[in-house]
Amino acid sequence: MNEAQRWVPYCGEAPTPGVWLERWNLDPVLCTGLAILAWVLWHPAMAGGISRGRKRSLRAAWILVFLLYVSPLCALSSAFFTVRVVHHMALVLVIAPLLAFGLGPRLDRLPAPVWTSTTMAALAFWIWHAPGAYGAALSSVPVYALMQFSLAASAVLFWTALRRTSAAQALAALLVTTVQMGLLGALITFASRPMYAPHFLSTLSWGVSPLEDQQLAGLTMWAPGSLAYLCAAVWIGWRWMRAEGSRADRTVPVEST
Repeated sequence: MNEAQRWVPYCGEAPTPGVWLERWNLDPVLCTGLAILAWVLWHPAMAGGISRGRKRSLRAAWILVFLLYVSPLCALSSAFFTVRVVHHMALVLVIAPLLAFGLGPRLDRLPAPVWTSTTMAALAFWIWHAPGAYGAALSSVPVYALMQFSLAASAVLFWTALRRTSAAQALAALLVTTVQMGLLGALITFASRPMYAPHFLSTLSWGVSPLEDQQLAGLTMWAPGSLAYLCAAVWIGWRWMRAEGSRADRTVPVEST
């Protein structure tokens, strides 16, 4: 069995340019789960107890999951490590915070210390982007499911912890996460050789070398990924300064005339 035939990940074999738009993932388990969730989220009687903002957040997360795991983007991630990294970045930077907000009342019951959650999210991201663990995930559906679940769950806990903690601790956790994300992206970008065996041959039919694909994936993780965390830090810092300014205005004594 040659190298190209050995890697058959959850999204199927790596597609060629002429057929990838036809490659929809119609996994019955996934489609059934998404159909049930769609009925819950869009049926008036089922979603009536959820606030409008949380409902919009959960619906947006549903749409993104559909795009990532059902649309041809799923098959494209079998060909390109870059697309797989985009999947993972969308999972931890977009879907996870949407879920953390949408499921807030339920998630608030879970213990989520900020530094424990930050460490768990970082470890999950680094472990699954190690070449050995990544290769295992792309050669076994159960391991692939474990990868996706652990990335998503640890990221949801991270964003839940940020919602609960003080602004100072949230900013510190985001700074640490930005640094470690940038470091991992830099290591992947400046590697002198391809490291991810599932993509040694999968990009060639697209006219892209595996090293070029890997370098673009590292840059995607390094720049846009770090920037997303920095944007979250700026938003939290802005809200913190506004709150402090409002508090100061309320405590200023009014001079009598």
